Amino acid sequence: MEKKRFYITTPIYYPSDKLHIGHTYCTVATDAMARYKRLTGCEVMFLTGTDEHGQKIEDKAREAGITPQEFVDNIVRGDRGILDLWKLMNISNDRFIRTTDSYHVSAIQKIFKRMHDNGDIYKGKYVGKYCKPCESFWTDSQLVDGKCPDCGREVQDAEEEAYFFKLSKYADKIQHLLEDTDFLEPRSRVNEMVNNFIKPGLEDLCVSRTSFTWGIPVDFDPGHVVYVWVDALSNYITALGYDNDQYDDYDKFWPADVHFVGKEIVRFHSIIWPAMLMSLGLPLPKKVFGHGWLLLDGGKMSKSKGNVVDPYILAEMFGVDALRFFLLRTFPFGSDGNFSNEALIQTINVDLANDLGNLLSRTVSMVGKYFGGTLPENQAEDPEKDGELVGMASALRSRYEEQMEHFAFQNGLAEIFKVIDRANKYIDENAPWVLAKDMEANGSRLAHVMYNLLETLRVCAILLTPFIPTSAAEVLRQIGACEKCSTWDSAAQWGSLPQTAAVQRGENLFPRIDAEKALAQLEAAAEAAKKAALPDLEIEPRLEEKVDFDTFCKSDFRAVKVKDCQPVKKSDKLLKFTLDDGTGADRQILSGIAKWYKPEDLIGKTLMAIVNLPPRKMMGQESQGMLISAVHTEKGEECLNLLILDDKIPAGAKMC
Repeated sequence: MEKKRFYITTPIYYPSDKLHIGHTYCTVATDAMARYKRLTGCEVMFLTGTDEHGQKIEDKAREAGITPQEFVDNIVRGDRGILDLWKLMNISNDRFIRTTDSYHVSAIQKIFKRMHDNGDIYKGKYVGKYCKPCESFWTDSQLVDGKCPDCGREVQDAEEEAYFFKLSKYADKIQHLLEDTDFLEPRSRVNEMVNNFIKPGLEDLCVSRTSFTWGIPVDFDPGHVVYVWVDALSNYITALGYDNDQYDDYDKFWPADVHFVGKEIVRFHSIIWPAMLMSLGLPLPKKVFGHGWLLLDGGKMSKSKGNVVDPYILAEMFGVDALRFFLLRTFPFGSDGNFSNEALIQTINVDLANDLGNLLSRTVSMVGKYFGGTLPENQAEDPEKDGELVGMASALRSRYEEQMEHFAFQNGLAEIFKVIDRANKYIDENAPWVLAKDMEANGSRLAHVMYNLLETLRVCAILLTPFIPTSAAEVLRQIGACEKCSTWDSAAQWGSLPQTAAVQRGENLFPRIDAEKALAQLEAAAEAAKKAALPDLEIEPRLEEKVDFDTFCKSDFRAVKVKDCQPVKKSDKLLKFTLDDGTGADRQILSGIAKWYKPEDLIGKTLMAIVNLPPRKMMGQESQGMLISAVHTEKGEECLNLLILDDKIPAGAKMC
C-alpha cells in the first residue's frame, strides 16, 4: 500500500543578522507537525529556506561594504546563522531553498513571463507608499497613523515604472475561497483579510521594481527586477521542481497540505499567493494556517525594538528539547503568546522535571531496586486499581491525534500530561514501597504495578517524539522499549511492551532548575550580549578651555526642517541643504557629511542648527550656519551622526 503524502512548509525567512526565539517558533511547530506525520506513516516533505532578495538586503550589504550575495551567504551559512540555528533546534526539514539558488531564479523568470503572456501582468507606473522592512506596498488608506500597518515603521514615497499583477481580477474568487472554505485558519484571520483588504477594493499589485538591482531580473525587460513576494511565494513550487530540472517532486507533493505562516504575512499567503496560482492554472494549497506572535513585554520580538531573546543562550542553559517543549506547550498555536524566562523555567520544572522526569526516574529506579532491572513473568492485575490508568493510556492516542490534526499542539500535549499526572497518582495509590516489604506475598502485584507504569511511559514517549525527539528516545531506551513497540500503531495497543521488560537506568533527563540562579545568569548573559553589540568607539577628547555662560548663550540653536538636499558639484564631502528655519525664508547650509549620508535619506528630517554664525563661503557657495552632529571613531574610522530631532518639533523652535 502506497504511503500517504504530506507536504508542509514554513515561510522562507529573511536573513537577519540577529536571530531570536521568535524565528524558531514557527519552524519548531512545523517540525513537530512533520515528525508527527512521519510517525503516523506518512511520506513527508518539510520545506524551509531563506528569502534573500530585496532592497533592504541591498542596502544592508552596501552599509557592510560587501556584495549582497556575500551578505546573505554569511548569515545563512555563517557562524550562528540560519542553518546553524535549525541544526541547534533539531529541525528535520527535508529540503532547504534559497531564493538565490540558480534553479529558483530561472523558474521565477518563467513564472513571471507566463503570467505576463496570459495577460495578468501589465506595465505601468507605481505611485504610493512602500515599507522597506516588510517589502510591502500600501495605499494611504491602508496606513495606520501614516505608518506601515504590519510593522508600525515609517513608509516612504515610491514612484517608478513597474509591472502590475491583475490582483483585482481575482477578488471575487479569493473572497469565496476565504469565506466559503476552510482554506485559511484560524477563522479570525479570514475576517481580517476580507474586511481589511478585499471589501475596500482589492487593487492590482506592483510586481517589479526599478529603483534597485538586487533581485531576479525580468529577462524580457532589462532594468526591472521581480517583486520579492512573487519571488518568495513561488518557492513552494520551485522547491519541488516546478519549471526546473533540479527536483522532480511537484506531481508527488503539490498541492501543499498546509503552509504555516506568521500572522503578519497571512495577506501574502491567503490573497496574493492563491491569485498567482489561479493565474498559472495550478492547484491551490489545501490550507494556510496563520499563527500568532511570541510577545515580550507586550510587544512582538524585534531586533529594531531591542527586545530579542537569544535561542542559543536558552538552549545552552535549559536544553533544546526543553525549549522546543515550552514553545508548543505554553502557547496556543493560533494566538499570540507572552514569552518570559520565568514561564520557561516554571514549565520545565513542573511538566518536565516534576511530572515526566520524576515518573521516569521513580519507575526505572524501583524496577532496578525491587527486581534487579527486569520484571518477572508472574504478575497480578487488579482491575479496580489499574482500570483508570490503563483506560486513559489506552485511549490517549486517539485523543492526541484529534488535537494534532487540528494543529492544536498545546492541547495534544495537555492530553499526554493528563495521563502522566494520573500515573504519578497511581504510584501513591499503590505504594510500591509498602508492597516491597513482603515480596513473597506482594511480588507479583508489585511487578504488575511497575509494568503499568512502564507501559504508560512507553505510550507517552511515543506521542512526545514530535516535540522532544531526543528525550523521548531516551525514555524509550530507559524503559527497555524495542523498535517494534515504539511505533505509532503500538501506541494504541496496550500491552505491547514485553512482560519481562528490562530497564536501563540513565541520567536525569530534566533536572529541576534553580529559578533565582537561572534568572540571574540570563540577566548577566543579556547584559553581556548588549555590551558585545556596542561598537568599538573612541569619543573626541573634551576641551579643557572653559566657555563662560554669556558666550554660550549667544549661540542660537534652532530646529530646522530639510526641504531639499543635494551633493555639491566637484566636492566629495559637501552636501547642500535647503532648510525651513521658521522665518518663512529658506536657509542654505553646507555640511561635510556626504561620506555618511545619502541626500534623499535626509529630505523631510528635522535637524538642529546654529543659525547666528556669520555666513562663510564653501566651494563658492554661501553657508548660513552649522548643523549639529556627533563625531566618534569606530574600528579605526571616523564616523559622524547628525542630531535628528522628533518631527513633531516645528521649524524654528529654539533649543535650550
